[in-house]
Amino acid sequence: MSRIVIVGGGFAGVWSAVAAARTRGDGKSPRITLVTPDDDLVLRPRLHRLDPDAARVPLKRILAPVGVEHLRAKVTGIDISGHRVTADGHEIGYDRLVLASGSRLVRPGLPGAEHLFDVDTAEGTARLASRLRGLDDFTAVVVGAGFTGLEVATELAARGNVVLVERADVVGPDLGPGPRPVIEAALADLGIRTLLGTTVAAVDAGGVTLAEGTRIAADAVVWTGGVQAGPLTALVPGERDHLGRLAVDRHLRVRGEATGDVFAAGDVAAALAEPGHHVLQCCQHAVPMGKVAGRNAAADLLGLPPEDFAPDPYVTCLDLGAAGAVTTAGWDRTVRLTGAAAKERKELILRMIRPPLDDAGEIFRAASRQGVGVPR
Repeated sequence: MSRIVIVGGGFAGVWSAVAAARTRGDGKSPRITLVTPDDDLVLRPRLHRLDPDAARVPLKRILAPVGVEHLRAKVTGIDISGHRVTADGHEIGYDRLVLASGSRLVRPGLPGAEHLFDVDTAEGTARLASRLRGLDDFTAVVVGAGFTGLEVATELAARGNVVLVERADVVGPDLGPGPRPVIEAALADLGIRTLLGTTVAAVDAGGVTLAEGTRIAADAVVWTGGVQAGPLTALVPGERDHLGRLAVDRHLRVRGEATGDVFAAGDVAAALAEPGHHVLQCCQHAVPMGKVAGRNAAADLLGLPPEDFAPDPYVTCLDLGAAGAVTTAGWDRTVRLTGAAAKERKELILRMIRPPLDDAGEIFRAASRQGVGVPR
């Protein structure tokens, strides 16, 4: 019996598994195995709310109804020439491999970096929530005013005092000038102190020291300094971008002579979203990439034509805590909604990224379309 092995239990991995099972239909081949040490899919776009339990979805309620095996193990080796994956001592052969092992936070080499908190994982979020729980008037320093940093800072502002530190001269440097006035107004309304054009020199248990020597006492210092592709990409031969992501073709097959049986999806894949723009490391692109990679891996074995990766037009929806939210459309990030209306859209997105559970028909229907399913 032929076998598809999918490495990773995030959005891209889960939807790869479901899409492969949908393509297989009622047949028993190919066998589909998803390998991850975790029992849950973690909805990372929810973690800034500091409620990690609400961001967990049991994998068995997604995979079991559609006939996908879940091997609870950590992948430590990939042998491309031998078509084998090593995971906690297990040797798993494959006919097609989907690498969807996700990204990891880029951690700084700062003195005292062990004192930093983050919201990159459910475990990290739980640690931060535990640190702040029960404090009546805490101070938190959030390092990085990108998408995650802004969502964390504005969420925390409802509970304590927040200082936002950004090395660039503007907030949201990667979000462009379009939504910036809305973001700046929200930060001011929420009383968030913003320090621009500065970096962190050191961290300790009681606060942070900035590069110019200023010390800020804090109950927690939250690092949001960006992510890069996970280390398993180094085990797959091929071209990589500056984030460590593997170059893939329009079918999400890894480019290279030795990688014809390997597909990549999610934060490990540098796919073209549309001419001139590659995908971002976000749920909006990970979900459709997973659906296409899994479908094409199964189609390859079943002799079916491949499907092109063609995601929905790019949009953003930035949560701004009690100040609402801001949504944008297009790569120029033209503002579409602000305030309460944008907040309603954000809540809709956070509900819709949660996959259907238990019902194979509903799960397969969700896998039949490339996008996340959120209206623009």
